[in-house]
Amino acid sequence: MRIYKAADYAAMSKLASDVVAAAVIKDPCCALGLATGSTPLGLYASLVARYEAGELDFSRTVFVNLDEYIGVAADDPNSYCSFMQRHFFSAVNARSVNINIPNGMADDTAAECRRYDELLEAHPVDVQVLGIGHDGHIGFNEPGDAFVPGTHAVELDARTISANARFFGAEENVPRRALTMGIGSIMRARTILLLAYGADKAEILARAIRGPVTPHVPASVLQLHADVRVIGDATALAELI
Repeated sequence: MRIYKAADYAAMSKLASDVVAAAVIKDPCCALGLATGSTPLGLYASLVARYEAGELDFSRTVFVNLDEYIGVAADDPNSYCSFMQRHFFSAVNARSVNINIPNGMADDTAAECRRYDELLEAHPVDVQVLGIGHDGHIGFNEPGDAFVPGTHAVELDARTISANARFFGAEENVPRRALTMGIGSIMRARTILLLAYGADKAEILARAIRGPVTPHVPASVLQLHADVRVIGDATALAELI
């Protein structure tokens, strides 16, 4: 595991985009695992800028997103599908056939989970982008008694609901369930890029990186991966560096 201290959010985003851009330049047909939330927004803006400058071509790149809310349609402004379209896909030459996000409106949730796992088998992820929740979740893999390997439906933790309330106007409007890529699928990525920004992530990041490997801190499993790059600002890394 390598840890990189960035001067600020912009520098963190630039370092992250260096990793992703290198993968796309090396193999334009690579598969990128993408995350939502506020942390990777700077990464996506940096990648868009590089695309606009003619440095990157995403026309053959495969995209697989970590998760989606259950019961939220793809065209809902609060869906992760809409989030990715607004902040990244619509601004680059990504092909719709190569964009993959769990279907939160699937009639058969179990079948949708199997479909997504088959997709991940067919397109092994080269670089997986992750943030970390205040409870240590990655994707929507919440703290629990076991690491769930495959794509699955999850009941969202109270802290996750509270953190996402800003996107929905109030906590009562936040969906309570989601589909998420499993820990096993995340761990199969060739490279994992974990981004953390702000003093409020310092304590949980230290527990994930230096504490015991436990499903009660899902991100701690990353200690077992061969190629994890942690990029954070000084405040997020305060208890590590």
